[in-house]
Amino acid sequence: MPSTAVARRTRTAGLGLFVVLLCCALLAAAALVVVELRAGRPSAGEPRCVVTAAEDDGGTRRHVLSAEQGANAALVTAEAVARGLERESAVIALATAMQESRLVNIDYGDRDSVGLFQQRPSQGWGTVEQIMDPRYATRVFYDRLAEVNTTGMSVTEAAQAVQRSAHPDAYARHEPLARAWADALTGAAPASLNCVLAPAEGTADPRRAADQLAAAFGAAAPAPRAQDGRVVVPSPGERTGWAVAHWALAHAQDLGVEEVSFDGRTWVRAAQRTTRFAPAPGWQDTAEVHPEEAPPADDVVVVLAAP
Repeated sequence: MPSTAVARRTRTAGLGLFVVLLCCALLAAAALVVVELRAGRPSAGEPRCVVTAAEDDGGTRRHVLSAEQGANAALVTAEAVARGLERESAVIALATAMQESRLVNIDYGDRDSVGLFQQRPSQGWGTVEQIMDPRYATRVFYDRLAEVNTTGMSVTEAAQAVQRSAHPDAYARHEPLARAWADALTGAAPASLNCVLAPAEGTADPRRAADQLAAAFGAAAPAPRAQDGRVVVPSPGERTGWAVAHWALAHAQDLGVEEVSFDGRTWVRAAQRTTRFAPAPGWQDTAEVHPEEAPPADDVVVVLAAP
């Protein structure tokens, strides 16, 4: 009889330990989600965009943004490309927007600050309506950055010279992410961006996508053509081509992009599924994706969602 009682107590203790461990695991998972949200990063399973960059020690590091953040990063960087600016200008702008708003176009902030860069109407940045337009906010940021002699300045010093923040050293923490995304979105790091997204809903509008692409890059890229459910940018050259291809990928969620092809590589939205043991494939060899008829390697070809 005593042995039966001991066994019962052992089972009860084991069950209690299991419940405690399960509760701890759930609390840890919840804490991780809170940390990710506060850091401006998407939680597991949410649409996300990732730039993989080489580290000085020979390894790689993944820099993750939500789909919304990625689209805003592409908007900010495309403006630098359109102006013919050096990559460093895009790095400064991205680090600033990450610190100020986590690259989200928010309508609130400290005192009267709003928008991607938390610009203040009372400080002469424009009206609230203007600043809440991400393109306007980005353009006026670069306008003021152009007035600063950034020679010899660090990223955080240059950002502070424009923003005049109460936290002048805070921009430095975002420099690695800003550099990785600037490399991808200026075309300096081919095929380094991947997005994992939910299936597109409805039918996308090629004309709308072409118009937005043309507005983003201006004369820095050949004029896009909307045709047969796709957008084609003819022969943009390698670096501009990858800047355009990555821009289209970063805007895949809001534009309904299904595929992007350039330079013999293709990104397929439906193929970007991850498991515990298999990461999303990212860019694949175009000949393998389209063995019968591959799109021209010299053109950027963006295929949009169809009925």
